[in-house]
Amino acid sequence: MDSEKREGDWERKVLERLASEGLVEQRRRRRWGIFFKLLGFAYLTAIIYLLGDWGDTADQLADREGYTAMVSIHGVIDSGSEASAEQVIASLQDAFADTAVRGVVLRVNSPGGSPVQAGMINDEVARLRSTRPDLKIVAVIEDVCASGGYYVAVAADSIYVDKASLVGSIGVLMDSFGFVGAMDKLGVERRLLSAGESKGFLDPFSPQRPDHLAHAHGLLDDIHKQFIEVVRKGRGDRLKEVPEMFSGLVWTGARSVELGLADGFGTVESVARNVFQAEEVRDFTQKRNFAERFAQRFGADVAENMMGALGRLSLR
Repeated sequence: MDSEKREGDWERKVLERLASEGLVEQRRRRRWGIFFKLLGFAYLTAIIYLLGDWGDTADQLADREGYTAMVSIHGVIDSGSEASAEQVIASLQDAFADTAVRGVVLRVNSPGGSPVQAGMINDEVARLRSTRPDLKIVAVIEDVCASGGYYVAVAADSIYVDKASLVGSIGVLMDSFGFVGAMDKLGVERRLLSAGESKGFLDPFSPQRPDHLAHAHGLLDDIHKQFIEVVRKGRGDRLKEVPEMFSGLVWTGARSVELGLADGFGTVESVARNVFQAEEVRDFTQKRNFAERFAQRFGADVAENMMGALGRLSLR
């Protein structure tokens, strides 16, 4: 009787144990099933999110808030340099075409250069300002903004400097060399053939003619007057003219503010923050790749070698 009871208890325990393990296995399968369903749902949600337009990215949010565009003019303003009119104008056009731009900073660090290249940039700034009167352009001068650099800067709505910046040099020069004395000492005879009485204008191997010298001064005076007119137009009533202002002298940033050549002290960051209320600054400055720079430089060198004897006209 006892053996039968023990045998029945053993069978019952085995059955209970099997039933319990079956329930545990069912629960485990249910949990894994729920996990894989959730994982599949999350994967599908991620795919749908990536394929669809479900909201703004960080860049889109920044675009909506707006940012400051920066265009740099660094170095000599010349057709063969990174500060050529072609490069600077293309950069400015991109900045003005971007509707998220809340203001444009023209960062200038240049000793000057070609009056033609500087004039082209000045004219384009004026044109772009007329297309978007609401979009202000501010020139920020760093170390140097002289001659052609300042010719460009005065096209901006306002100019900010560092107190130690060098500003001004509102003048024009033409540089060349004369080798007549050296040729006489060496016994070298110059044989220049030309058609046209003044075709040998400023030839460095020929004696300087008074009428050619007078004509050269006339050219310089005309371009100087154009420069002065551009400065007066750009600065308007802010300009406090002194006799030396258009003599070619340079001034410190602090003195340039006193003379009305600049409006105040500031940097790219402070202008973006305080003037445009758009602290994020994006660089719109276009740069040539190596192949483009080499081709441009090679062409410019050939042109310089051909024209250098006639003298170089520059705002610097």
